[in-house]
Amino acid sequence: MKNTFNPFQRLHFYAACIIAPLLLTLTLSGIGYLFYTDVEKAIYKKELFGRSEVNVEQSLDEAIHEISSKYSGYSIGKISVMEEPYNTRVTISNDDGDSYYIFLDSHNQIVAAQNAKYTYANFMRNFHSSLFTGSTFIRYLVELTACWTIFLIVSGIYMTFKKKLLFKAKRKISKLKFQKIHAMLGLVISIPLIIIVVTGIPWSVFMGSHISKFGQEHPELGRTELRYNPPQSDVNEIPWATRSLDQPASNHTGHAGHAEHAEHHSAARVNFNIPGQQSLETIINQAQAENITKPFSIVYPSNGQGVFTVSKGSNTGITGLDVSPYEETTAYFDQYSGQFITRINYDDYGIIGKWFTWGIPLHEGHLFGIANKILNLMVCLAFLAAIVIGFLSWMRKIKPGDFNMPRRINKPWSIGALATVLLLGILMPLFGISVLVIVIIESIIYYSTKNKMLRTP
Repeated sequence: MKNTFNPFQRLHFYAACIIAPLLLTLTLSGIGYLFYTDVEKAIYKKELFGRSEVNVEQSLDEAIHEISSKYSGYSIGKISVMEEPYNTRVTISNDDGDSYYIFLDSHNQIVAAQNAKYTYANFMRNFHSSLFTGSTFIRYLVELTACWTIFLIVSGIYMTFKKKLLFKAKRKISKLKFQKIHAMLGLVISIPLIIIVVTGIPWSVFMGSHISKFGQEHPELGRTELRYNPPQSDVNEIPWATRSLDQPASNHTGHAGHAEHAEHHSAARVNFNIPGQQSLETIINQAQAENITKPFSIVYPSNGQGVFTVSKGSNTGITGLDVSPYEETTAYFDQYSGQFITRINYDDYGIIGKWFTWGIPLHEGHLFGIANKILNLMVCLAFLAAIVIGFLSWMRKIKPGDFNMPRRINKPWSIGALATVLLLGILMPLFGISVLVIVIIESIIYYSTKNKMLRTP
């Protein structure tokens, strides 16, 4: 007899018990993050839409100088130029990792400042990704939980049809009422839940970093060589006498991608006294001449050879800044002449770049408006219900002194079970490593009990 059902049942049960607390946490925090733009627009009205008491008009460059002077020790990282009625947002940070968002009204006067760490979006994001710890270990656990969620779906579908839960006679199904509801919910949400899990992979600490690295090594599949190695400004535009001077350095990449919760926390070291550097107003005018409409972000050159980067992203993580994936673009402008150099559009991305560009906003719930939020919410609520009903189903079977855990059939796993686990392990390495440990333990139990049975008279 092929031993497929029993190992799937055991793995499904133990995985559910072990990862259920983290699954509940991830799902609830995911629901909270789904509506971060709606929440922020409601609770940050002054910051996002308010006006300063100062009605004097000043240029954006003058505002940047004012911010730099007022917040000594902080560096300008990014200027997010929004559409009306949103205020412009300037991101600053210091060497200790503290970040603030400074909001400017239509006169480019300072309206308010926010501690980036405590904004609703960043709070929910940190809760969802690392339970506020920032720990790499916790992020590994989160990724491992996502991997096991895929297995729970696959094994659950198999067992549902193997046990014929959907086709049991009514008189037989009464005892399996909770199991049937649990199975039906799992079947209904299986595909959308897998999509939600898979589109969250770009942030994962193991698979996400390796996929990103693969995309950089194969730019035809990622976001083109130009995206990973931006052009440089024409240094001949720098006055001869100042060319040998040290220029400010930066670890800011300037990519358009998921700015706030990916690679864009660091700020550029801006020197406002670089001779010949163009003003922000010039760069904005040049960007608009290239049909780059608001909203967009501007990142200063990171050094004397760097360029101004103007970008529109579909997954910025900033309220009011996201655009359609088709509108995503990254353009480069010479910092001395202000001239447009080149740009990268969505159509220039490879399959990995397009997956990230579509997948992240789909995961966050803003790819296709309110319908995306509602769909993700319904999947999350159904998933929560499936977890609770699955637990209740198990509780109904518990007898005093017996936790009613799946008994191990003392037979080796079938080829089908091994092949399924092996395939998932290859696709999700962390899952594969964890299952390898389980297989070793199961093998030890199997052979030790087998030998005892052989020695029994």
